[in-house]
Amino acid sequence: MKQPVPLNKQSKRARRAYHAARRGSWYGLSPVTRVVPGRRGYDRNRTKRTDRKMAAAEL
Repeated sequence: MKQPVPLNKQSKRARRAYHAARRGSWYGLSPVTRVVPGRRGYDRNRTKRTDRKMAAAEL
């Protein structure tokens, strides 16, 4: 019987093929955790919008 080669002794290409074969599918779902940004945090764009509204109101 052929002895399996330990994973740390395999080539990089062989390790990538091994892991790719065992990697599952997310079926269209992104595994990245999404967090809604807090309203009170610093937002450069919101600051610009409020400044532009204030400037428009002065005219």
